[in-house]
Amino acid sequence: MKDIINITDYKDWLQNLKEKIQQSQIKAAIQVNSELLRLYWQIGKDIVEKQAQAKWGDGFLQTLSADLCKEFPTIKGFSYRNLKSIRQWYLFYNQLDIIGKQLVSQLEVSLFSIPWGHHIMIMQRCKNTQEALFYVHKTIENHWSRSVLEHQIALNLYVRR
Repeated sequence: MKDIINITDYKDWLQNLKEKIQQSQIKAAIQVNSELLRLYWQIGKDIVEKQAQAKWGDGFLQTLSADLCKEFPTIKGFSYRNLKSIRQWYLFYNQLDIIGKQLVSQLEVSLFSIPWGHHIMIMQRCKNTQEALFYVHKTIENHWSRSVLEHQIALNLYVRR
């Protein structure tokens, strides 16, 4: 066994195996994020539709939050504040000329490819959906962390391009 550890071929193979495992972990995290965002999109859509049909106000979101948190105590995404953000996110991108299924199919790769925290920051700091989509695409293209994204927005990259 000691002889195997010193063989260059084994070390190279082990390094390759480690890289494959790390790549697999990254792909899994991206898939989880994408599915979470798909869920948030559907929740946002459902909330908007229910509030429009039943004329329910923000009290509805507080009740929904409490019910979901009780049912899914290990999931942190159902706070009142986050449900408001989910609703806002859906409405923010749904205001584009392309609505509903067309929007999701055309922007799916973009909207569902960056972390939720990035979306929150973009919604809070961008004046319109065109500016927001610019930062979404740049985040994907350049693999920006949230701090880099924040810096680029502060530098007003969208206007300076």
